[in-house]
Amino acid sequence: MNLKERKKIKRLLIRSTNWIGDAVMTTPAVCAIRRNFPSAHVSMLAKPWVAPVFAHSPDVDEIIVYDANGRHHGVVGTVRLAKDLRAYRFDAAILLQNAIEAALIAFMAGIPNRIGFDTDARRMLLTHPVHCTTAIKSIHQTGYYLKMLEGAGLVAGEQTLALSVGPENRQRAGRILSAYGITPVVRVVGLNPSATFGPAKQWFPERYAALGDRLNKDLDATVLIFGGPSDRELGRTISRMMAAPSIDLSGRTTLDEAMALIDRCDAFVTNDSGLMHVAAALNTPLVAIFGSTNSTTTSPYSDTSRIVRVLIECSPCMKPVCPLGHMNCMKRVTVDMVVDAVKGLL
Repeated sequence: MNLKERKKIKRLLIRSTNWIGDAVMTTPAVCAIRRNFPSAHVSMLAKPWVAPVFAHSPDVDEIIVYDANGRHHGVVGTVRLAKDLRAYRFDAAILLQNAIEAALIAFMAGIPNRIGFDTDARRMLLTHPVHCTTAIKSIHQTGYYLKMLEGAGLVAGEQTLALSVGPENRQRAGRILSAYGITPVVRVVGLNPSATFGPAKQWFPERYAALGDRLNKDLDATVLIFGGPSDRELGRTISRMMAAPSIDLSGRTTLDEAMALIDRCDAFVTNDSGLMHVAAALNTPLVAIFGSTNSTTTSPYSDTSRIVRVLIECSPCMKPVCPLGHMNCMKRVTVDMVVDAVKGLL
């Protein structure tokens, strides 16, 4: 797409990825899209749980919620979504989400310019298909999305994460901490023991508990335990296992609040997860524990991060459950290793 074509784009739709971490890693591409289309009205189509990532972005003018569990559920809902989008009269759509569904919806919505990778057999549905090579798949995902823009003739720009939590969410985070007696001068370390796509990505609850005790003792830190609604039992278990007092926030905050609380943390320890990328984008000093997943493509893209991992013959296997049954790569990550990494950051 050349400069003359870009100038004709007045209304632009970006289709977000469907997971928090992936959405955060698209923020360099979203910034680049804004620079390529400075005068266009930019709308972001996003699932409800991802929308907060872009709620305060200066590069997005409007968020359209893809309500896959309600209005846009099922085949009928997909047709309804396409009809909803048609009313916006978009001139172009950039599909950061790789599935054929994203291209099909843009096609059904009558959007004349449709840009995206040619993954998932959707080349025929795109007007500007970009071939996704093996080389592109092997680079960090922040660069992966920028390569899509390059392939469509756009200017890619920097691989810099961009995330804003907004003043209201900072105030809400302050009130949450104040309710637990945490003042602005108290050192706070966040622990994020959960991760989606199976237990192979998760360090052990008893080690998170021991880590929390060590950080409390060695650094005089108050420990916050993070997690979503499905992680309440995990958070409760770790909190009970700790000898030191902790604040279990798992399942008790919205994503907006969690992002603002992470922004307040002096350090953050996490598995490979969406909140890991949130911490990276906010430049919160973080230690990421890696086992089964590939740190080359999904590591925290931040100068204030450290990765703790022990490579063994089968890692990274990219499997949700360890095929050996005992997760050797995670077992070899000790509490001392993680404590040393946190101290090194602080």
